[in-house]
Amino acid sequence: MDEIVKQRQENGEFKDFSDFCERIQNSQVNKKCIESLIKAGAFEGLGQNRKTLMASFEGIIDTIADASKKSFDGQVSMFDLGGEGLQTQNIKEMKYHYTVLPEYTQKELLSMEKEMLGLYISGHPLEHLRAQIEAKVTINTYLLRQLSTKNSEEDGQEEQQVQMQEEFRDGQTVLYAGIITSIKKKYTKNNTMMAFVTVEDLYGQAEIIVFESCYKDCSNLLMNENIVLVEGRLSLREDEEPKIVAKQIKEFVEEKKKVFELDITSLEESIKQRLRGAIRFFAGDKNNISLQIKNGDKIDQAGGIYMTPEILLQFQEIVGSENAKLLEI
Repeated sequence: MDEIVKQRQENGEFKDFSDFCERIQNSQVNKKCIESLIKAGAFEGLGQNRKTLMASFEGIIDTIADASKKSFDGQVSMFDLGGEGLQTQNIKEMKYHYTVLPEYTQKELLSMEKEMLGLYISGHPLEHLRAQIEAKVTINTYLLRQLSTKNSEEDGQEEQQVQMQEEFRDGQTVLYAGIITSIKKKYTKNNTMMAFVTVEDLYGQAEIIVFESCYKDCSNLLMNENIVLVEGRLSLREDEEPKIVAKQIKEFVEEKKKVFELDITSLEESIKQRLRGAIRFFAGDKNNISLQIKNGDKIDQAGGIYMTPEILLQFQEIVGSENAKLLEI
């Protein structure tokens, strides 16, 4: 990394990925290092996405190494004889071949960042589940940190820690959700299997202790990057980080968002008028679902509406069941 920084400081910022490869070819930066930098997202903003670079970087490096060898042997390539008729960009296009591919999924990108750096950089795999997680859990890593006697003494927050202990107590049943980042399995003295599972939520990491009674029911879920919901017993011990002793571990099931869609594409004006009246009647303080209006290829969001099975039937009577649907998105 020192060589990369020195090259950038002495000769300016790297223009693109091929420029980077040309300028570090005689350094200690090898293919494995470049692969790791690609996975970590170090080349974001240099023109190509990570999946394209992963498919292309070895060929580009080999092309540069081959050209360097020919130059050392005194050979002249067609690129050296390009003349004024060949622009620099055209030469680069001829020299370097990029296998252009659509980018990895967000989950794949975050997984590579975690593998390379030990943390997520461009986002968090739980961010899109934030609202659903907060609706189900009773404790998170932030609250666990506040319960730590050790941390509270270091931060001078003993009073806050006492207040937290009034809300949470040793042995209390809690619900915690997050993504599994590591699993350590071991055999007990009784020759039964148990595990220490690190689960990360949006605030940090917590240790989940899984004894044999729970392990045998959830072992199939104990895999890195699985998102789980843990029901367990809170363990608060002096001079130890708070832990959760699992009673049950289940897969965290993402709830699909529902939307009520009205298709007015082929409706007569008289029916549209009745529809407007029904929307006004059923929209108000009790709205429980989003409403969208489809007109041909155009879809407009239209706020919310109160919906029950009976109300859905009323709308379907007005516009037809094919034009009034509950969709999952």
